[in-house]
Amino acid sequence: MADPSTYRPAPGAIPTSPGVYRFRDAHGRVIYVGKAKSLRPRLSSYFQDLAGLHPRTATMVTTAASVEWTVVGTEVEALQLEYSWIKEYDPRFNVKYRDDKSYPELAVTLDEEYPRVQVMRGAHKKGVRYFGPYGHAWAIRETVDLLLRVFPVRTCSNGVFKRARQVGRPCLLGYIGKCAAPCVGRVSAEEHRELAEDFCDFMAGRTGNYLRRLEEQMQEAAAELEYEKAARLRDDIGALKRAMEKNAIVLADATDADLLAVAEDELEAAVQIFHVRGGRVRGQRGWVTDKVEDVDTAGLVEHALQQLYGSAGPDERDESVPREVLVPALPEPVEPVREWLGGLRGSQVDLRIPQRGDKKDLMATVQRNAQQALALHKTKRASDLTTRSRALQEIADALELDSVPLRIECYDISHLQGEDVVASMVVFEDGLARKSEYRRFQIKGFEGQDDVRSMHEVISRRFRRYLREREQTGEWAVPEEDEPGPAGAARDEEGRPKRFAYPPQLLVVDGGQPQVAAAKRALDELGIDDVALCGLAKRLEEVWLPGEDDPVVLPRSSEGLYLLQRVRDEAHRFAIGYQRNKRSKRLTAGELDSVPGLGETRRQALLKHFGSLKKLRAATVDELCAVPGIGRRTAETVAAVLSSRTPAAPAVNTATGEIIEDGADEPVAAAPQTAPSQETP
Repeated sequence: MADPSTYRPAPGAIPTSPGVYRFRDAHGRVIYVGKAKSLRPRLSSYFQDLAGLHPRTATMVTTAASVEWTVVGTEVEALQLEYSWIKEYDPRFNVKYRDDKSYPELAVTLDEEYPRVQVMRGAHKKGVRYFGPYGHAWAIRETVDLLLRVFPVRTCSNGVFKRARQVGRPCLLGYIGKCAAPCVGRVSAEEHRELAEDFCDFMAGRTGNYLRRLEEQMQEAAAELEYEKAARLRDDIGALKRAMEKNAIVLADATDADLLAVAEDELEAAVQIFHVRGGRVRGQRGWVTDKVEDVDTAGLVEHALQQLYGSAGPDERDESVPREVLVPALPEPVEPVREWLGGLRGSQVDLRIPQRGDKKDLMATVQRNAQQALALHKTKRASDLTTRSRALQEIADALELDSVPLRIECYDISHLQGEDVVASMVVFEDGLARKSEYRRFQIKGFEGQDDVRSMHEVISRRFRRYLREREQTGEWAVPEEDEPGPAGAARDEEGRPKRFAYPPQLLVVDGGQPQVAAAKRALDELGIDDVALCGLAKRLEEVWLPGEDDPVVLPRSSEGLYLLQRVRDEAHRFAIGYQRNKRSKRLTAGELDSVPGLGETRRQALLKHFGSLKKLRAATVDELCAVPGIGRRTAETVAAVLSSRTPAAPAVNTATGEIIEDGADEPVAAAPQTAPSQETP
């Protein structure tokens, strides 16, 4: 680990001009590339006290052994040079991109004497017009098949074209009218190029004028009694309209925009882009990003724009950059990015966040696609047997275990400012969640923000129960209040012991040294010495072992680290869901306690019938009377008390601004919470 002061530039040596800088490690490899409006304050910020740096930044500066910079004229030039160096050096601490070049696109080779329409993948080539990208190649072929009736441009390969010229006969498409057959001279090179340019105009969204022109020609042909020509034009118009219907109209006809959305967690982000041309979604693409460096949503948007438009060739940049680019967050600063995009397009580009209307609604659709892409990526990664086996082996090697941990239990503490303290226990077997063995605990002995003491209590209770069940023969302990379930059930449908009869090979706690020490103390007090223990700290994703002063640091790309993070995040989600459930019930019960003559049984009946206090407040007297055991006089009293009381202001998550609604019972297996929460894990 290097000391940043050993390679810190001398005072005054760093210029104040815009520029791009590179950090290199001891072997000379570039590990980070960044840009700055003014190099001096930006680079100086890296050499402050390590305690004041973000954990990922601190890791980067201690890994580096030198820093160098290049001065440029403007921030736009810095943006361009930064992208070029990231592509050239592939620095380990910069955002990493995966696979955005596998999407098929419709290409028209305008650089050839006889332009050709075809499906192409990979990097763009000079002199070729591209449309898309599309999700599947067959979608392109269906569109082309409809348009060839009106725009009979050649689609054959160069070999087929040369052979047809030699033998003097066109291919099958030439005979059925889906190719103008320039190979045999039916049209000249100039006429064929005009067809290709009309095809490109139509695909670019300029459809209205062309359709009106065809309709006028059809009316003229019908007026002159040329019915065969009119019928052919009518069929051409129908084919064009069918081709247009394949792309849903989502915005006004003149709208050309790219909509970009990001779904992210602490480690990865999924980027989705919808390409709208002529008011229609003409293409969709996306990729997954490794969040190696410390980057927020605005930073991810800037990197995505570089990835999306930076690789375009000079001849097609004006086509690839639309008039509008809609994003979830604006890069900081935003003006250099706007100027860079405008330079690529050759005119002004409106880079903004949609606030209302159809564009905001479409942005919500793009956001849902990004969330689904991220979930699908994580599901594929978790469901692969080879990947899971490698993850378990990496954990065993890193923690020096005798065998791979086939059963992992993870514990998390959750509370809201010290109230309603609860804990969760989640179980992963062979790298997969086993939700039937999840457990949750109420911390009854005390209230307050003492996660260490809470962790000690939970581990003690779990393993005391394990010891009792191990000692019993044939009979099982009666469930405690926080461990619901039928008493006397010895085995489940698979014939294995229920509840806490199985110990884990690895016990994971959410936290660092204090939580690990508390869990270790609980195990020692009970004489448990055959269960491995570790903690996973959120700040640097470090793995802490009991009694060790330094953590175990797994590589960011490690499948073992990814599995531990999934286990930790699942415990966090399960704990927060239980904590919110308890809080909702407590607040609801408090409202009904003040209703005269309403006992516990009828309070529970009302809550069970309506589901939440919000619905109960909105209920009429007749609806209240429909609840078993509630008479009209009681219903009138309940309605009067609840209507006269102003609902309490909802609790607000200060980190995200999210409103936590009273009475909203969250399901146990709800989707994982990706946003930070005020509930302390």
